[in-house]
Amino acid sequence: MRVLDIIRGTTVDGPGFRTSIYLAGCRHECQGCHNPESWDFAGGRDMTLEEIMEIVREEEFDVTLSGGDPLYHPDEVEALTALIREAGFKTWVYTGFTWEEIQADPKLMKALVNVEAIVEGRFLKALRDPDLLYRGSSNQRIIYL
Repeated sequence: MRVLDIIRGTTVDGPGFRTSIYLAGCRHECQGCHNPESWDFAGGRDMTLEEIMEIVREEEFDVTLSGGDPLYHPDEVEALTALIREAGFKTWVYTGFTWEEIQADPKLMKALVNVEAIVEGRFLKALRDPDLLYRGSSNQRIIYL
């Protein structure tokens, strides 16, 4: 799995303190994206699921997957979130795909079987709202699974 960064103890990527894992690769290319460096699928470094889980277990926080867009790696997300859940932690996923796009794709739906919530939808600069909780623009929704 290509990981750009793992940020420990963040409070902005979901409720409470979290371990945020930023995955490489995104094709949405949202204007005004806060992390355009994450668009490159070759960015970051390779990490095994076990290496990632060592950090998750050490930190003992719930987890957020962001990026890039984690759902460009559905098989890896499914495997990682299963391990996170087995370890007793909850996962949120940030994705530029809409809930409707996800529901129309069985592979994306399967990737989310172990996820508590997603923050979905492309960031739209014209709808940016700094007062929104856990979202950047008003078109994005928090979907509890």
